[in-house]
Amino acid sequence: MTTARGKTIFLWTLVMISVVALSAPTLVVLGASFTAGNMITFPPQGLSLKWYASIAQATDLREAFLRSLYVSVVCTLVAIPVGTLAGIALAKYAVRFEKALQIYLLLPFTIPLIGSGIGLMLIFGNAGVLGQLWPVGIACCVINLPFMIWAVTASAASLDPDLELAAANCGAPPLQIFLLVTLPAVTPGVITGSLLMFILALNEFLVSLLLVDARIVTLPVQIYNSIRSIITPDLAAISVVFIGCAALAITILDRLVGLDVFLKSK
Repeated sequence: MTTARGKTIFLWTLVMISVVALSAPTLVVLGASFTAGNMITFPPQGLSLKWYASIAQATDLREAFLRSLYVSVVCTLVAIPVGTLAGIALAKYAVRFEKALQIYLLLPFTIPLIGSGIGLMLIFGNAGVLGQLWPVGIACCVINLPFMIWAVTASAASLDPDLELAAANCGAPPLQIFLLVTLPAVTPGVITGSLLMFILALNEFLVSLLLVDARIVTLPVQIYNSIRSIITPDLAAISVVFIGCAALAITILDRLVGLDVFLKSK
């Protein structure tokens, strides 16, 4: 009994340490964003919402945030058809060189992001589109597409092939089978991957830094340009806005498909 109780206490101690270590940076930024002082400090020097009012009135930050949203939308719109079809193909069909393709999908995690960013910068530069926003969305999609594919593959792997065979026996053509049987079955994976792609593109910094110029910077680049001079509490407020966007996306994911589907796709 004593040994079992000791193990329980030890495990819960590790859990609490992990929770504190993971949540501490978020709590510090959250507290610093409400400071009434003019310097970023924790604990905050009084409580005030003036820094949130400041970023709401800052035209450059608002425009940068809208650009980041545009990049995220482009990334997601490209990732949905490409990632969905690739995920279904890998899960359902005997694709030639499947193992090689699966290894290839790990490249975004093995190649340094700076290498991928420079390669994409050269490609878009030769195409004459460097400095525009939509290539940033394409680049974010290229780098993070494995997440979308894995999410769809996890859903497609659980699809009963007898359902498609039954539809075919009833005379349904291949396109109708795909739209009415296969696609609804992988919808949880599509939603999971889409939200993840949106969040990753919204927070992408290095690729945005390499592919945009000073006139059309995204919000992460705008924040980077600001902290090179001085770190003020309005940057903490912007960070809280980013955290809020991620929390909203997770809430939507939980409501639509459940977090268990997302965790299985990982």
